Amino acid sequence: MSTAISPTAYNYKVVRQFAIMTVVWGILGMGLGVFIASQLVWPQLNLDLPWTSFGRLRPLHTNLVIFAFGGCALFGTSYYVVQRTCQTRLISDSMAAFTFWGWQAVIVGALITLPMGFTTTKEYAELEWPLAILLAIVWVTYALVFFGTIVKRKTKHIYVGNWFYGAFIVVTAMLHIVNHISLPVSLFKSYSAYAGATDAMIQWWYGHNAVGFFLTTGFLGMMYYFVPKQAERPIYSYRLSIVHFWALITLYIWAGPHHLHYTALPDWAQSLGMVMSIILLAPSWGGMINGMMTLSGAWHKLRTDPILRFLVVSLAFYGMSTFEGPMMAIKTVNSLSHYTDWTIGHVHAGALGWVAMISIGAVYHMIPKLYGRQQMHSIGLINAHFWLATIGTVLYIASMWVNGITQGLMWRAINDDGTLTYSFVEALQASHPGFIVRALGGAFFASGMLLMAYNVYRTVRAANPVEAEEATKIVVVGAH
Repeated sequence: MSTAISPTAYNYKVVRQFAIMTVVWGILGMGLGVFIASQLVWPQLNLDLPWTSFGRLRPLHTNLVIFAFGGCALFGTSYYVVQRTCQTRLISDSMAAFTFWGWQAVIVGALITLPMGFTTTKEYAELEWPLAILLAIVWVTYALVFFGTIVKRKTKHIYVGNWFYGAFIVVTAMLHIVNHISLPVSLFKSYSAYAGATDAMIQWWYGHNAVGFFLTTGFLGMMYYFVPKQAERPIYSYRLSIVHFWALITLYIWAGPHHLHYTALPDWAQSLGMVMSIILLAPSWGGMINGMMTLSGAWHKLRTDPILRFLVVSLAFYGMSTFEGPMMAIKTVNSLSHYTDWTIGHVHAGALGWVAMISIGAVYHMIPKLYGRQQMHSIGLINAHFWLATIGTVLYIASMWVNGITQGLMWRAINDDGTLTYSFVEALQASHPGFIVRALGGAFFASGMLLMAYNVYRTVRAANPVEAEEATKIVVVGAH
């Protein structure tokens, strides 16, 4: 078997752009998260201004970390993975460039409109109709680039990571378009096409699958490429990865009603959401075990490779949060946990522990290859980043668990005469120490992103343009 260099090259320009913006938006989104966490410790940080109030900045934080940071990581890695596994260049450079600039435009739109109070009020779907339409156009273009590249692949086989990326792209388009159907009444105000419990049901079908497809399925595509590559081991079980894929996409779409326990939603729909959420544990853990077992024979690498450590610890957090989610979907547990900080802790177990850590590991893996370097500027800085991220995540989750259970128990405590034992303010006072620890944990995590930015900057600055261009060449294995 000989190896030949094809004259065509991968399009790494758009991957580099998304990789750099992943770091930039990560710092801004997480920095804003620390700021609003601090507002709950020191309310005067609201500054008595409408556009810096918690209620306006919190949706901006979620949009920045999910769609700006997470979205850029997904765009960048999917473009990188689909080219390398299909051994072909992206089908259209101009369409790929449009997805980059269009996505940044959506995010800048969110940065302007959300602090001004323009919002649909739907969780994770707050952007008003002009931005929602732009997002849909960008997303459809993304689908055309991704699937068009798969169609023109040089390899017979479609690697499993691309199945996950593909499902995430298709389902996110469906979720976004259906949930955003609305009637505009002005440039920045629209009303949902649905009403009452139906609107709530469609919103949480969207909302939970923003978690299920945007924040899980896409990042599993990332996991199935970067964990084997960094560990230099084949995926533990390819058959399990296929079973994992079909089970996950079949079940995840049904889990949304667990956000609406004890509401006006019909009881059968609540119960269906609960049952599907519990069954979802099986494919989730199947994927986690598949990723973990890929390290068979390579566990010793964790001592010296902090990038692999990011990827593996992200899998541990994925396993933990996908156990916790189904458990919290059980009605009796939900009656204690719902509306408390426990939910916030659960979200961040997935967001910081799983999504952010695997994104960080993937970016650290890609940057040297995108710029023709042997490795990142400083392995020591990656190591420091790993510990800041891990400690920050644990502080965040633990403080929210304690707060959440405290709040749940205080809210349901009643005296013999049926009156509430505690006022809401007393529950808030009991939560204050947890708010401090949460802000501290977030600060740890965000400071790690600053180390990453410096490390990436030094790596990129040291890059030789000729070597970076050489890195884009497509190596066709088995050519004669």
